[in-house]
Amino acid sequence: MLVQRPPLFAVADGMGGARAGEIAARLAAAALEETRTSTSGEDAVASLIEEANRRIWERSLADPATAGMGTTVTAALVDEASGTVAIGHVGDSRAYLLRGDTLEQLSTDHSLVAELVQSGVLTPEEAERHPQRSAITRALGTDPAVEVEVQTVAGEIGDLFLLCSDGLSAMLGDEEIAAAIEGAGRDPQAAGEALVAAANAQGGEDNITVVLFELADGEPDPPLEPEGDDATPVPATGGSTTESAADVRRHGAGHGGQLAALTLIALVVIVGVLALYWGISR
Repeated sequence: MLVQRPPLFAVADGMGGARAGEIAARLAAAALEETRTSTSGEDAVASLIEEANRRIWERSLADPATAGMGTTVTAALVDEASGTVAIGHVGDSRAYLLRGDTLEQLSTDHSLVAELVQSGVLTPEEAERHPQRSAITRALGTDPAVEVEVQTVAGEIGDLFLLCSDGLSAMLGDEEIAAAIEGAGRDPQAAGEALVAAANAQGGEDNITVVLFELADGEPDPPLEPEGDDATPVPATGGSTTESAADVRRHGAGHGGQLAALTLIALVVIVGVLALYWGISR
């Protein structure tokens, strides 16, 4: 599931059976989209995720068919005033930052193999082949309270942030992710398509959900007119179907009182992908 409510972006990847996992991810996305916060920073993004956890937990208590369901979530909340990006996450969906030529994994997986790597029991190469590499140690909705891991990144013009489910990161290493983005000219829409195509080419073993947003300088782009009420289906790598739609909005005021440019290019799918560009006036 994807959240595209600038200045908030998020990815949620459900677990606990196909139906229950989808419900958990949808509840998390709805909570993040609907809950309003007048603040920013780590406390704000943690509060949003905690509210999502509460909704999933209460639904699982009310509906025995969804007992034990959960979801990962990785969210990024941008503060235009300070130019910082607060990131909160639970589970093994990841946040990356491409700054210049360097791709950095910002989040740490809440998974069994990640803990074994950190403790020195496994090497990163062994972790990639471990039979329990998909076993996560923390999820949203499985307990009445959740510990959200948070951090703040000082943004720079040109920074490109990537949020993704493990359907991408399990298929592609850091060098392959960076190469796909660079090969797409760092354009978020083209990069999103390239990442999904590359992951599917490697086997596409799981749903792929991708969100990219860039911190950019300059005046807002002219509004784009949608081509119709419904998006036009186009073929995607791996035989799936991708629906695409474009929208442009204006959002807030940044440094110097200039309007920020916000362009959303959504690719919503069977193997879910969202490519998105967000320009922040600095």
